[in-house]
Amino acid sequence: MNAKGPRIQEVAMAAGVSTATVSRTLSNPDLVSEKTREAVLAAVEKTGYRINRAAQNLRKRQAGAILVLLPDLGNPFFSQILSGIESVFATSDLSVLIADTNGIKQDQLTGYFRDTRADGVILLDGAIPRAVLSDLAHTAPNNRIVFACEWKPDIELPSVRSDNRGGAQQAVAHLVELGHRKIGHIAGPRNNVLTKERLAGFQDAMREFGIEVNPRWVVDGGDFSLDAGAQAARQFIEMDDQPTAVFCGSDLIAMGLMSEMHKRGVSVPKDISVVGFDDIEIADHFIPPLTTIRQNRTQLGVLAATTLMGYLSGRSAQNDANVQLVDVLLIKRGSTAQLAT
Repeated sequence: MNAKGPRIQEVAMAAGVSTATVSRTLSNPDLVSEKTREAVLAAVEKTGYRINRAAQNLRKRQAGAILVLLPDLGNPFFSQILSGIESVFATSDLSVLIADTNGIKQDQLTGYFRDTRADGVILLDGAIPRAVLSDLAHTAPNNRIVFACEWKPDIELPSVRSDNRGGAQQAVAHLVELGHRKIGHIAGPRNNVLTKERLAGFQDAMREFGIEVNPRWVVDGGDFSLDAGAQAARQFIEMDDQPTAVFCGSDLIAMGLMSEMHKRGVSVPKDISVVGFDDIEIADHFIPPLTTIRQNRTQLGVLAATTLMGYLSGRSAQNDANVQLVDVLLIKRGSTAQLAT
């Protein structure tokens, strides 16, 4: 046997077919008969032949990989989304590459496609500039791009997203049900689409319940971090008239808020009720356990990957206006309580 391993000629000889038939069977099995497929696969197993995927992809001008772009690799929010994406591509011949967009340059992103290192991309970062997206489309017109979780409202690309506005409305409804009417909101990054949707949902719900929004209680968190929540807590504590409940734009904001409140002798939920958004893994283990809006992050990843897989395989034509909305769920825990009278 060849020292470098069995060759395709040996597979052809073992199967009693030509090398062209072996190649056709391995690359396009639907083009040959079931009998031929079984013979070739048996020969592959018998000889121990391994397909050279790199060479195969090179001939097809394909990379054999998809790229996932996210804004903060250290944020625990993305773990389940990535798990959902991986679960779809695990059964395919496509590898999953993950890149953090924080600090990455435009030419590095487009280089993945220009150098044929990725066949498609799942975008978890809605802050990527329009110029980058245009460059991606220009340098790789045959590649596919799908937004997941975040998106750009002014650019039509397939999108898989949670019902952010509806989730914010559920959060406010829960607090109102507990008797709260002095309700504040800590928003995320100012120009982020999730921030805008959750703020809009908060305002819609307050209006629906006939509660006037106090602009002093709507705080620009700057980002979705623990520090943003801690800074907002310091702002609230310095106010003469404070909210009795706060809806936060993310779980990390909520946890930063609660931690800072605790340091300053303010009890959650006795003195102030807190609702987050995301339901990251630590939410149930925080003290007190965080009431929050659960995003089905695994489903977000699975739907985004399935959508991209359909485009890459040709099973479905790309519809740039396609939006798949994933339901969210209010999870009641110990950080919210009935307003004391």
